[in-house]
Amino acid sequence: MTSSELSAASELVAAVFTEPRSLILLLLLLAASICDLRTRRIPNRLTFGGITLALLYGLLAHHPHSGGFFSALGGMAVGLALMLPLYLLHAMGAGDVKLMAMVGAFLGPEATWQAVIFVFIAGGLAALAYALWHGVIGQLLRNTVQAVEAVVGSVAAGIRPDARASTAPSVGRLPYGVSIALGTFAFLVARQFTWV
Repeated sequence: MTSSELSAASELVAAVFTEPRSLILLLLLLAASICDLRTRRIPNRLTFGGITLALLYGLLAHHPHSGGFFSALGGMAVGLALMLPLYLLHAMGAGDVKLMAMVGAFLGPEATWQAVIFVFIAGGLAALAYALWHGVIGQLLRNTVQAVEAVVGSVAAGIRPDARASTAPSVGRLPYGVSIALGTFAFLVARQFTWV
């Protein structure tokens, strides 16, 4: 590691432990991941509580890096808007959408859309790892093709798309809250090292 990378790494650790907003976000994401792994649900009290904390922090914080109340509100809206279509397609659960809205409330609007890209990458890698581990990669690819065909066919026919329209057997359910946590963490690291 170069001295600048070491400096960025120490700044990342310092930011996580000295900047309350980052620490609270990471702790909430850890709690959401544990809940999602255990029960395949993310409790509303966790997501709505986290959103409330982010909005209050934005309202009460007086330093320039806090982003402010309207930044938190905008980030929440961006997180919600980017994930809501997947919920409407029945490709994602409501808890996952609310969790990304919570993440957005902590990050602000500009950082949220970048974090969502990291979340989608983490989710894709998790799905591939799961399929490879369980030896169902071929079925995963067939399911993906059938789901895309079903959605495109629905849109072409003027019917509301539904990702569940595919008749292929599922290869399993992934706790997407974990992907949201990992993707958000990866984004925070990448931002600290100025890779994004």
